[in-house]
Amino acid sequence: MISKKMEKAFNEQIKWEYYSAYLYLSLSSYFTSLGLPGFANWMDVQFQEEQFHARRMFDYVNEKGGRAILQAIDAPPSVWKSPLAAFDFALKHEYVVTKRINDLMTMAQKENDHASAIFLQWFVSEQVEEEASFGDTVNKLKLVGDGSGLFMLDRELAARVFVQPTVA
Repeated sequence: MISKKMEKAFNEQIKWEYYSAYLYLSLSSYFTSLGLPGFANWMDVQFQEEQFHARRMFDYVNEKGGRAILQAIDAPPSVWKSPLAAFDFALKHEYVVTKRINDLMTMAQKENDHASAIFLQWFVSEQVEEEASFGDTVNKLKLVGDGSGLFMLDRELAARVFVQPTVA
């Protein structure tokens, strides 16, 4: 059984993961409006990843005898000053997600909830990848600026596809 405290914390994180999905879908629309389909695709893949994360947590709570309860999701921003500003915003958002996952892990450890700690380890590792991926794109955007390099980067980002992770 999952404790009520852990159940509540997971439900908050499920909400946050779905908010993240909304944010990346909003970013996808923003990039589409700029005529950057590769950037839009990259964010659409990120949207799919966040939905996967939320559903994985949702299923875990229910499997542990708790109850996953969906909550209202705030509307994300819809306009940014530039592609760089948009990706920088998303990178900062991922820093918040990392802190939230780390806080969940700390809670699981304090509660001696080994099953949740093991479950959360995948998310801890995933956040390292998320921050690196966003950070890499932010750095590339800083290098290319708003010129023709932006279109080359758009082509590169168009190649990203969602592959559902195989998790133990």
